[in-house]
Amino acid sequence: MAKPASREEKQAALARLDRFSRMADNAIGIPFTRFRIGFEPLIGLVPVLGDFAGLIMSGYVLLEAQRAGASSRVKVQMVRNMLIDFVGGLIPVVGDAFDFAWKANARNAQLLRDYLETELDVKPTPAFPWKQFLTIIAVLSAVTALIVVFAL
Repeated sequence: MAKPASREEKQAALARLDRFSRMADNAIGIPFTRFRIGFEPLIGLVPVLGDFAGLIMSGYVLLEAQRAGASSRVKVQMVRNMLIDFVGGLIPVVGDAFDFAWKANARNAQLLRDYLETELDVKPTPAFPWKQFLTIIAVLSAVTALIVVFAL
């Protein structure tokens, strides 16, 4: 059994996945639109072989998920996205449009990102509640002052 991935390894995996999913699904902006495409759907334009090549490319994200110690649930969702992308891409003509829109690699990278951020507890630490602290100090000071005044 492989040892669990360290915090640094998980952060490095996130950086690699960001670069890969951008290259695979969002590398090229279409002028005058907000739509972006990547190399994976372009490769998918080659009938059948392109779809197999895209499936193999998508396997990289799954490999990273395995290395990072992602849960079985996350990996099953990734495989589902890969299969939807592969089968959808096999449909003549419509499949090519589907490949441009589905972006399985970006979806899978986001799944792993969400999982790893939860694992790494990347959420910002809450600020110290100074307002409540100072309010409590003020109330305690006032109560102490009243006790001293009435004790005299």
